[in-house]
Amino acid sequence: MTKLLLIEASPRGAASVSRNLTARFIAGWQAAHPEGEIVIRDLVKDALPHVTMDWLAAYFTPPPAQTPEMKAQLALSDELVQELLGADEIVISTPVYNYNIPASLKAWVDHIVRKGLTLGFDGAGLVTGKKATLIVASGGVYGEGSPIADRNIAPQYMKLILKVIGITDVSLIHGESAKSVDMGETTMEKFVESYVGQMKQLADA
Repeated sequence: MTKLLLIEASPRGAASVSRNLTARFIAGWQAAHPEGEIVIRDLVKDALPHVTMDWLAAYFTPPPAQTPEMKAQLALSDELVQELLGADEIVISTPVYNYNIPASLKAWVDHIVRKGLTLGFDGAGLVTGKKATLIVASGGVYGEGSPIADRNIAPQYMKLILKVIGITDVSLIHGESAKSVDMGETTMEKFVESYVGQMKQLADA
Protein backbone atom coordinates (compact mmCIF):
# COMPACT_ATOMS: atom_id res chain seq x y z
CA MET A 1 0.00 0.00 0.00
CA THR A 2 1.38 3.39 -1.04
CA LYS A 3 1.52 6.03 1.68
CA LEU A 4 1.45 9.73 0.83
CA LEU A 5 2.47 12.47 3.26
CA LEU A 6 0.74 15.79 2.60
CA ILE A 7 2.21 18.98 4.05
CA GLU A 8 -0.15 21.99 3.95
CA ALA A 9 1.11 25.51 4.71
CA SER A 10 -1.48 28.07 3.59
CA PRO A 11 -3.48 29.85 6.32
CA ARG A 12 -6.23 30.96 3.90
CA GLY A 13 -8.52 27.94 4.12
CA ALA A 14 -11.07 27.68 1.32
CA ALA A 15 -9.73 30.90 -0.26
CA SER A 16 -6.26 29.38 -0.65
CA VAL A 17 -5.19 28.71 -4.22
CA SER A 18 -2.49 26.26 -3.12
CA ARG A 19 -5.00 24.29 -1.03
CA ASN A 20 -7.49 24.17 -3.90
CA LEU A 21 -4.82 23.00 -6.33
CA THR A 22 -3.74 20.38 -3.79
CA ALA A 23 -7.29 19.15 -3.18
CA ARG A 24 -7.66 18.52 -6.91
CA PHE A 25 -4.29 16.76 -7.06
CA ILE A 26 -5.12 14.57 -4.06
CA ALA A 27 -8.48 13.60 -5.57
CA GLY A 28 -6.65 12.43 -8.69
CA TRP A 29 -4.05 10.60 -6.62
CA GLN A 30 -6.75 8.79 -4.66
CA ALA A 31 -8.44 7.73 -7.89
CA ALA A 32 -5.14 6.36 -9.17
CA HIS A 33 -4.26 4.74 -5.81
CA PRO A 34 -7.57 3.53 -4.31
CA GLU A 35 -5.74 1.48 -1.68
CA GLY A 36 -3.34 4.32 -0.83
CA GLU A 37 -3.07 5.98 2.58
CA ILE A 38 -2.78 9.74 3.08
CA VAL A 39 -1.20 11.29 6.18
CA ILE A 40 -1.90 15.02 6.52
CA ARG A 41 0.36 17.41 8.41
CA ASP A 42 -1.42 20.77 8.40
CA LEU A 43 1.06 23.38 9.58
CA VAL A 44 -1.72 25.89 10.20
CA LYS A 45 -4.00 23.70 12.32
CA ASP A 46 -1.03 22.27 14.20
CA ALA A 47 1.59 25.02 14.16
CA LEU A 48 5.14 23.90 14.81
CA PRO A 49 7.43 25.70 17.24
CA HIS A 50 10.56 27.24 15.78
CA VAL A 51 13.84 25.85 16.97
CA THR A 52 15.15 27.31 20.23
CA MET A 53 18.40 27.33 22.17
CA ASP A 54 17.23 24.33 24.20
CA TRP A 55 16.26 22.45 21.03
CA LEU A 56 19.65 23.13 19.47
CA ALA A 57 21.44 22.04 22.64
CA ALA A 58 19.57 18.73 22.45
CA TYR A 59 20.22 18.38 18.71
CA PHE A 60 23.98 18.83 19.10
CA THR A 61 24.21 16.36 21.98
CA PRO A 62 24.91 12.73 20.96
CA PRO A 63 21.80 10.58 21.68
CA PRO A 64 23.49 8.46 24.41
CA ALA A 65 24.30 11.65 26.33
CA GLN A 66 20.87 13.30 25.98
CA THR A 67 18.95 13.92 29.16
CA PRO A 68 15.20 13.14 29.38
CA GLU A 69 14.58 16.88 28.98
CA MET A 70 16.66 16.93 25.79
CA LYS A 71 14.78 13.94 24.39
CA ALA A 72 11.53 15.78 25.13
CA GLN A 73 12.83 18.80 23.20
CA LEU A 74 13.32 16.60 20.12
CA ALA A 75 10.18 14.48 20.48
CA LEU A 76 8.06 16.44 17.98
CA SER A 77 10.95 16.63 15.53
CA ASP A 78 11.38 12.85 15.84
CA GLU A 79 7.68 12.41 15.07
CA LEU A 80 7.91 14.61 11.97
CA VAL A 81 10.97 12.74 10.75
CA GLN A 82 9.20 9.39 11.17
CA GLU A 83 6.21 10.70 9.18
CA LEU A 84 8.59 11.61 6.38
CA LEU A 85 10.53 8.37 6.47
CA GLY A 86 7.33 6.33 6.56
CA ALA A 87 5.92 7.87 3.37
CA ASP A 88 6.44 6.65 -0.19
CA GLU A 89 5.42 9.99 -1.66
CA ILE A 90 5.44 13.53 -0.29
CA VAL A 91 3.26 16.42 -1.43
CA ILE A 92 4.20 19.86 -0.15
CA SER A 93 1.59 22.55 -0.72
CA THR A 94 2.55 26.16 -0.11
CA PRO A 95 1.84 29.77 -1.02
CA VAL A 96 4.68 32.17 -1.78
CA TYR A 97 5.22 35.03 0.66
CA ASN A 98 7.74 37.70 -0.30
CA TYR A 99 9.24 35.32 -2.86
CA ASN A 100 9.81 32.49 -0.37
CA ILE A 101 7.96 29.91 1.70
CA PRO A 102 5.94 30.89 4.81
CA ALA A 103 7.54 30.62 8.23
CA SER A 104 5.36 27.63 9.10
CA LEU A 105 6.90 25.56 6.31
CA LYS A 106 10.41 26.75 7.19
CA ALA A 107 9.79 25.48 10.74
CA TRP A 108 8.90 22.05 9.31
CA VAL A 109 12.10 22.06 7.25
CA ASP A 110 14.18 22.88 10.33
CA HIS A 111 12.59 19.98 12.23
CA ILE A 112 13.08 17.33 9.53
CA VAL A 113 16.63 18.09 8.39
CA ARG A 114 18.30 15.98 11.07
CA LYS A 115 21.87 14.71 11.05
CA GLY A 116 21.89 10.96 11.53
CA LEU A 117 18.21 10.59 10.56
CA THR A 118 17.56 12.33 7.25
CA LEU A 119 21.06 13.61 6.57
CA GLY A 120 24.21 11.55 6.92
CA PHE A 121 27.18 12.79 8.90
CA ASP A 122 29.05 12.78 5.59
CA GLY A 123 26.47 15.18 4.12
CA ALA A 124 24.67 12.55 2.01
CA GLY A 125 20.87 12.51 2.05
CA LEU A 126 19.33 9.48 3.75
CA VAL A 127 15.73 9.88 2.52
CA THR A 128 16.04 7.93 -0.72
CA GLY A 129 13.64 6.00 -2.94
CA LYS A 130 10.81 8.51 -2.55
CA LYS A 131 9.22 11.03 -4.85
CA ALA A 132 7.88 14.46 -4.03
CA THR A 133 5.48 16.91 -5.62
CA LEU A 134 5.64 20.61 -4.85
CA ILE A 135 2.37 22.51 -5.30
CA VAL A 136 3.12 26.22 -5.19
CA ALA A 137 0.79 29.20 -5.62
CA SER A 138 2.36 32.59 -6.30
CA GLY A 139 0.96 35.99 -7.18
CA GLY A 140 3.89 36.61 -9.50
CA VAL A 141 4.86 35.02 -12.79
CA TYR A 142 8.45 33.80 -13.01
CA GLY A 143 8.66 32.03 -16.36
CA GLU A 144 11.18 32.55 -19.12
CA GLY A 145 11.54 36.22 -19.96
CA SER A 146 9.90 37.41 -16.74
CA PRO A 147 11.60 40.48 -15.23
CA ILE A 148 11.33 38.79 -11.81
CA ALA A 149 12.54 35.35 -12.86
CA ASP A 150 15.49 35.67 -10.47
CA ARG A 151 13.07 35.96 -7.53
CA ASN A 152 11.57 32.50 -7.98
CA ILE A 153 13.06 31.41 -4.67
CA ALA A 154 10.32 29.29 -3.03
CA PRO A 155 10.31 26.28 -5.40
CA GLN A 156 14.08 26.43 -5.83
CA TYR A 157 14.58 26.40 -2.07
CA MET A 158 12.24 23.46 -1.51
CA LYS A 159 13.87 21.48 -4.32
CA LEU A 160 17.25 22.17 -2.74
CA ILE A 161 16.12 21.00 0.71
CA LEU A 162 14.57 17.83 -0.70
CA LYS A 163 17.77 17.10 -2.65
CA VAL A 164 19.87 17.68 0.48
CA ILE A 165 17.95 14.98 2.37
CA GLY A 166 18.08 12.59 -0.59
CA ILE A 167 14.85 13.16 -2.57
CA THR A 168 15.76 13.86 -6.19
CA ASP A 169 12.53 12.76 -7.91
CA VAL A 170 10.72 16.08 -7.50
CA SER A 171 7.89 17.46 -9.65
CA LEU A 172 6.52 20.99 -9.53
CA ILE A 173 3.02 22.32 -10.08
CA HIS A 174 3.44 26.08 -9.97
CA GLY A 175 0.20 28.06 -9.92
CA GLU A 176 1.59 31.37 -11.11
CA SER A 177 -0.45 34.59 -11.21
CA ALA A 178 -2.68 33.20 -8.45
CA LYS A 179 -3.61 36.79 -7.59
CA SER A 180 -5.87 36.71 -10.66
CA VAL A 181 -8.32 34.69 -8.57
CA ASP A 182 -8.34 37.24 -5.73
CA MET A 183 -8.71 40.10 -8.21
CA GLY A 184 -11.73 38.46 -9.83
CA GLU A 185 -10.01 38.07 -13.21
CA THR A 186 -10.77 34.35 -13.14
CA THR A 187 -12.55 31.92 -10.87
CA MET A 188 -10.88 29.46 -8.54
CA GLU A 189 -12.46 26.62 -10.50
CA LYS A 190 -11.06 27.84 -13.84
CA PHE A 191 -7.64 28.50 -12.37
CA VAL A 192 -7.40 25.02 -10.86
CA GLU A 193 -8.81 23.43 -14.01
CA SER A 194 -5.93 24.84 -16.06
CA TYR A 195 -3.53 22.59 -14.13
CA VAL A 196 -5.59 19.39 -14.21
CA GLY A 197 -3.72 17.89 -17.17
CA GLN A 198 -0.38 18.28 -15.43
CA MET A 199 -1.84 16.94 -12.18
CA LYS A 200 -3.26 13.85 -13.86
CA GLN A 201 0.09 13.02 -15.41
CA LEU A 202 1.81 13.22 -12.04
CA ALA A 203 -0.93 11.44 -10.06
CA ASP A 204 -0.96 8.53 -12.51
CA ALA A 205 2.82 8.16 -12.51
